[in-house]
Amino acid sequence: MTEAELAALAAQALRGLGVDRIQAEDTARILVLGDLFGHHTHGVSRLESYGERLELGGIKASADIRVERVAPGMLKVDGDNGLGAAVGMRALRAAMEAARESGIAIAFARTSNHFGACGPYCWLAAQEGFASLVGSNATPTIAPTGGRDTRVGNNPLAIGVPRPGSDPVILDMAMSVVARAKLRDALKRGESIPDTWATDREGRVTSDPKAAIDGFLLPFGGYKGYGLAIMVDLFAGVLSGASYLTRVNSWIDEPALEQRIGHFFVVIDTARLGSAEWLSGRVADFAAIVHETPAADASQPVRLPGEREISEMKRQQRDGIEVDGTLVKKLQAWAAKGRREA
Repeated sequence: MTEAELAALAAQALRGLGVDRIQAEDTARILVLGDLFGHHTHGVSRLESYGERLELGGIKASADIRVERVAPGMLKVDGDNGLGAAVGMRALRAAMEAARESGIAIAFARTSNHFGACGPYCWLAAQEGFASLVGSNATPTIAPTGGRDTRVGNNPLAIGVPRPGSDPVILDMAMSVVARAKLRDALKRGESIPDTWATDREGRVTSDPKAAIDGFLLPFGGYKGYGLAIMVDLFAGVLSGASYLTRVNSWIDEPALEQRIGHFFVVIDTARLGSAEWLSGRVADFAAIVHETPAADASQPVRLPGEREISEMKRQQRDGIEVDGTLVKKLQAWAAKGRREA
């Protein structure tokens, strides 16, 4: 399936679930970018859970997303319990608009839901010449260092720097070793998982995805990953006015309840720092220094963050995106429902 075909089908499915055109298209854009980057756990497959929650009322289809500018470079976005990616796109656009005036801006979003991967927002910001930091809190899946119960989400964070005329550099990471969706995928396929990913309910490392889902994820880097997860939640949850830590509802266990999660979007207008040629040259020199590092394994060249994802994007834009047939049928059914009711 081509990028355009998948985006159109995803948007039509959301329209069939009662979502307005702009919010449906914004959500489809973020999810398709997730697929293009190879993060299929954060791609269009997410519409299965989003659709269930829309039908149950856990996500509001007709959300009234509102933006309030509280300072020249600071905005508050109320997502009205809408689709997280629609809230995210609205916040990103508002932040870029403010940064064009003030050079730098931050948008805090609240009363939102799962908004896909962070990297696509940095990608879109980079296309407009903005460096960015994007983060979100999430349902608790990680135990604090030294603890035996979940209190903290894996709280993803992405950082992007544009390279005019070429590919940006984008780091996109969650604070757990892996995202919880990878546990669910392994369980669905009947596969075991590495015992470095998660523990069971008693805090023992496990290779059983079911036990891991019932337990909690391990933060990357031990206490360092835990510390970053805490700080992302302070920005995305506390400063935004959203829910935080265990006050975030689980969209898996309680799909009919509002999550009330938060996000933040920091964008920097790099045109204020120098010309496009200046920035492109500096990032190119930076990249060359990294790429010239002798590789420990000749078959595994040294890469910059995001290069693997961007390479996968280009391949799929050329060859098409593989989409599960069962998912396609479900999306087509939702899309047909919208056409019948139109």
